Amino acid sequence: MATYENVDYGSPDGSIWGLTASDKIGVYGKDAVVQRTFVASLHNTSAMVSSAGSLFQATHVAQIQEIQNTLIGLGIWATA
Repeated sequence: MATYENVDYGSPDGSIWGLTASDKIGVYGKDAVVQRTFVASLHNTSAMVSSAGSLFQATHVAQIQEIQNTLIGLGIWATA
């Protein structure tokens, strides 16, 4: 039987890993790092590809936007 440590310790509100963007977090044995710096030209949702073009099909755009939105929701993708 596997044994695991519960990192949220049963809080009904869940857990937060890193209270600020300067708190370091590491996953899967990688060195702990702070949240990447916000760069408007890269991180704004308005800067993201918004329509299919010569290099992207609509499915590619949708997949990229889903990845971006997931990372934003997790607090990994800086938003400001």
